[in-house]
Amino acid sequence: QVQLVESGGGLVQTGGSLRLSCAASGRTFSEYAMSWFRQAPRKEREFVAAISWTGATTYYADYVKGRFTMSRDNAKNTVYLQMNSLKPEDTAVYFCAAGRWSTMGNDYYYWGQGTQVTVSS
Repeated sequence: QVQLVESGGGLVQTGGSLRLSCAASGRTFSEYAMSWFRQAPRKEREFVAAISWTGATTYYADYVKGRFTMSRDNAKNTVYLQMNSLKPEDTAVYFCAAGRWSTMGNDYYYWGQGTQVTVSS
């Protein structure tokens, strides 16, 4: 059982950076792979990044590769998404999820409420 709360979103100019955090309240946090998804208005939810339960393996969508970095700190029950070189097309609500190693939203059991990221041109 895991409860997730995202934070760190906000308004930033093109080329700027943000660091998102996802804090878990459950003691089973380290048993799950973790992912970030995002959804913009009138668009489908899309995969952003995933990390294994050990933190040893990460995987990124092509459109964020080289710009975003995912990490986790199991001692703090927290995962992070460092977002650099932000573009207007990165504007979306970003969701943290816990579940099996996958890029598919249906494979994740627990979801946070989301945090808004807005990138101005």
